[in-house]
Amino acid sequence: MNGCLRSLGEKVGLLKPHRPANRTVFVGNEYPPSYETHVPESFIDNTVISSKYTVWNFLPKNLFEQFRRVANFYFLVVAFIQVIIDSPVSPATSIVPLILVVMVTAIKQGYEDRLRHKTDNEVNNRPAYVIRNGQEVEVKSKDIKVGDIVKVVVNHGFPCDMVMLSSHDDEGECTVTTANLDGETNLKTFVSLSETRCLQTPDQLETLRATIECQQPIDDLYRFIGRMHISMPSGGSGGSGEQALTKSLGPENLLLRGARLKNTLFVYGCAVYTGQESKMALNSTHKKIKFSRVERSMNIFLLTFLIILISETLLCTGLKYIYLERSDAQPWYLPSEQNSTGKQVAQNFFAFLVLFNYIIPISLYVTVEMQKFFGSMFFGVDAEMYDEISNERCKANTSDLNEELGQVEYLFTDKTGTLTENDMQFRRCSVNGVRYVEEGGMLCQVAEVSGIPHIPVTILTSEIENLLMVLVLCHTVRVDHTEIHNGNWMSNGEAGGHQYEYHASSPDEKAFIEACQRFGIIYHGTRDDLHEITVKGQLRRYKRLHVLDFDPTRKRMSVITEDGEGQKYLLCKGAETAMLPVTVSGEHDQTLRHVNEYAVLGLRTLVIGHKKLTNEEFDNFDKALTSARQALENREQKLSQVYDLVERDLDLLGATAVEDRLQEGVPDTISALREAGIKVWILTGDKEETAVNISHSAGHFKSDMVVLRVAQQSTVIQCAETLVSINKRMLEEPKADFALVIDGISLALCLKDHAPLLRSICIFSSAVLCCRMSPLQKAEVVKLIKNSKGSPVTAAIGDGANDVSMIQEAHIGLGVYGKEGRQAARCSDYAFGRFRFVKRALLVHGHYFYIRIAMLVQYFFYKNVAFITAQVYYAFLTAFSAQSIYESYFLLLYNITFSSLPILIYGLFEQNIPQKTLLENPKLYKSVTRNSYLSAKEFIKWNSLGLWHSLVFTFGVYWIFGVQSLNSQGMMLGVWEFGALIITTCVFAVNFKLCLETYHWTGVTHFAFWLTIVGFFFLVFVYQSIWWVGTFVAQQYLYGKMANLFSNISVWLTMLLLMTIALLPDLLLRVTRDCCWDMKNKFKSKVNDNLGSPTGLAECVPLKNPSPVLMVKFSQLKESNI
Repeated sequence: MNGCLRSLGEKVGLLKPHRPANRTVFVGNEYPPSYETHVPESFIDNTVISSKYTVWNFLPKNLFEQFRRVANFYFLVVAFIQVIIDSPVSPATSIVPLILVVMVTAIKQGYEDRLRHKTDNEVNNRPAYVIRNGQEVEVKSKDIKVGDIVKVVVNHGFPCDMVMLSSHDDEGECTVTTANLDGETNLKTFVSLSETRCLQTPDQLETLRATIECQQPIDDLYRFIGRMHISMPSGGSGGSGEQALTKSLGPENLLLRGARLKNTLFVYGCAVYTGQESKMALNSTHKKIKFSRVERSMNIFLLTFLIILISETLLCTGLKYIYLERSDAQPWYLPSEQNSTGKQVAQNFFAFLVLFNYIIPISLYVTVEMQKFFGSMFFGVDAEMYDEISNERCKANTSDLNEELGQVEYLFTDKTGTLTENDMQFRRCSVNGVRYVEEGGMLCQVAEVSGIPHIPVTILTSEIENLLMVLVLCHTVRVDHTEIHNGNWMSNGEAGGHQYEYHASSPDEKAFIEACQRFGIIYHGTRDDLHEITVKGQLRRYKRLHVLDFDPTRKRMSVITEDGEGQKYLLCKGAETAMLPVTVSGEHDQTLRHVNEYAVLGLRTLVIGHKKLTNEEFDNFDKALTSARQALENREQKLSQVYDLVERDLDLLGATAVEDRLQEGVPDTISALREAGIKVWILTGDKEETAVNISHSAGHFKSDMVVLRVAQQSTVIQCAETLVSINKRMLEEPKADFALVIDGISLALCLKDHAPLLRSICIFSSAVLCCRMSPLQKAEVVKLIKNSKGSPVTAAIGDGANDVSMIQEAHIGLGVYGKEGRQAARCSDYAFGRFRFVKRALLVHGHYFYIRIAMLVQYFFYKNVAFITAQVYYAFLTAFSAQSIYESYFLLLYNITFSSLPILIYGLFEQNIPQKTLLENPKLYKSVTRNSYLSAKEFIKWNSLGLWHSLVFTFGVYWIFGVQSLNSQGMMLGVWEFGALIITTCVFAVNFKLCLETYHWTGVTHFAFWLTIVGFFFLVFVYQSIWWVGTFVAQQYLYGKMANLFSNISVWLTMLLLMTIALLPDLLLRVTRDCCWDMKNKFKSKVNDNLGSPTGLAECVPLKNPSPVLMVKFSQLKESNI
């Protein structure tokens, strides 16, 4: 029974089909002879689908998604209520704006999805070539099936994920660019198995009988576990004498869809993952949704006004029946409601709800989305954040977090490639306890006595040669050379007269190879599976037997090579913490001392070792490694265990040191961020001494800081004692400026049992440096602060794949276009070419983004309070009769046209403080942090002004109506003129209120303001001049009345008087704010002059919204003071 239910659930799409842990793929869809009967697994086709909708489901699916939003659903309910009850206003006042909002969103999403459909069709119908029945056949990309042998030619992309079988290269290699996948622009080398690389034609591939076992699709681009079972005839025909082989497959064998073939004429591969199961498709899913503080505040405001709305509705409904209890309260011309039924009570409740519901701004969400979308474009076109070196502009990968850039309190940054150039240059080395330095391209021995010149090394000793041989063989560098001179490599590192070009995924390895070339040991690349090297003018060939890849846990990389005499060596390099414990000979103490010296100089260090392997040792290791590599379950753990077995008992050769200089502007940026109140933490995998030196040179650590260390802790108890001691010192010296250094091992122990104490110490520290960190530990540190009291806004910035976890953990992820890859930039919310652009991104763009959106949200609620509260007052004046004060036309257009355009333009172009001032005075950033412009105080202030304006508009017009007819013919004006005069005054006032809040006037700002005013009169007079009844409306109460109303000069004087009275508090607030800012700046300048301060006004804490005029004076005063 359960099986039947599961089968039914799978068919209707409620349950995912059951799948085995691994999949079996038959190469060429040909079963090997050993498979007599087999039920093949069903795989999806190669159709790519990135679109969300189809023609059939667009309408229901899009509507469902839109009405999942609370605001849209609320207005839908209100519109439904207006239809089913005897509504006091036309249902169109809610239905039309709702339709417009939904329609605009649907058109936007439909257009975006149409573009995705177009792209999908181009990809799916792209021609591809597969081998079927020994022939090369052209098919559409979407028709490729799992198991097909696919041919891809140079400069073409791979149509699916496929295991490489062979290539035009006799060594079975190809070069690929994966820029479309991870943004990395460097070429990568992929290889085929040695057993299949000779199959280079369709006829040869037709003879291949093989199966591939691999894991089911996962989204990790750099992980692939599989094995190939090959049945190849060893001789004869008819399948006799077959040889069964099993070979392991890894990431180096898998060509991914989205990558592009380079420098290789063609490759053949077997499709293993197709369509939506390819790694590219699996990585196309949306990142974790992040919400800004403004969005949370907006939702709280919305909930607050919903409560106010319900309260007002209940109050008026209750007062209506209290009023009707009076015997003389019931007008003779209305039916009696003294014995009301529940239906009548509900009718009255909903009537008031409909009248008052306009306090919720229906167009708020659409306006916010538009403001964020167009605002994020300014981020990308800012010429000040364009990096000429990488030819990259800053990029906003999301627009949802724009304003959060103005709220950052903690910035977590990687070091290598983020603060530094990631352009490695070999500088020093230590060989057998002797120090060497490179000078003028020569290796020189460092004199032990200071003042004596370094001694050039003219002949490489055996110790130096051994170390350099490890560097020149233990790597994954690829050599580009156009041709070979007379079939031989040139001894000077040239091929056919052309200098070699080395390509490496790690800048360290490239620096080592280039340094070795300068010292006379030249790496030429591979030929016939042999690595060829020139040493002292002689060509040597080495066979690389195994590569033990680097991983963050081992912190080592090794290769096993065999020289021309058959001797096998293990060559190893890694961090000193991982290498020194596994060495048994060599100058340990001297090497460690030299490593620490190099680290103090800010150099990146590696320790080098090697050992000879006997044939027995190698055979045992080879068997264990082959078994581990062929495992489909827990392959990484098994490989790590095997690696640890062979990477031991090494001979210590020495250490190397490479330089990675700081990027331009890093110290200035960190200093400015600190002045802005942003705490900067450096999280790096480098050793402590190197990281501390970089922190000092980058301005992260100041000379007057007290540096505290939590490092080399071995137990939880030891960590606790250290933390308690540090905490005690901080309490005893509250005015001291502390910097904290903690390493990865100690951090793991601290987080285990003492996370709260560690958090409090870190928060009290001015700067924190975490060294020897793993990628997951970086994310844990971000999470530690992210979840602390007050929930400070965190940002994380990095340049490599190892930084992705912390980038995604932080509230705001910032990526740097790195030289080792661009996965960090691809996974971030905002990407930069250089670290220094963070200063402008936060201090300028962040400030503007926050000010604009915060003022937009406050203004939207304010203008609706000023507008609809008159309806509440009118209920008291009309015995709670649920009579509308406004004609439905005004209710329809108030939020859509009468007050929407100026605030949208304000949200795009406002600059309350000049950019130059924001950059020169980073402390101004503090004025907008902690969501200060959307605080409860600001919320009350804005809406109190809205209430004041509504009081002035309503009772001012009421009083004027009572003392003067406002009609040139002496006729009294009615309720519709009464409401029309109120809303006209309101429209003018709320737009002039926005003018008072605007500091940066542009041509677009003027255009939006005057267009709104002119458009108001145009729309009103068009409506009142044409008889619309029977066409669009059932009643038209304003027909001819507006022309009559505005023909009287008294009406214009009334509006001018009421607007002046209403906006007087706003004007006083503006003047007071600007004058206080000016006086505070002048006072601070005078104090600084008396004290001889060189910084002048840079130390003052600003008020909110200083005027541009005063800021110009501020800049002049500062310049004169300096």
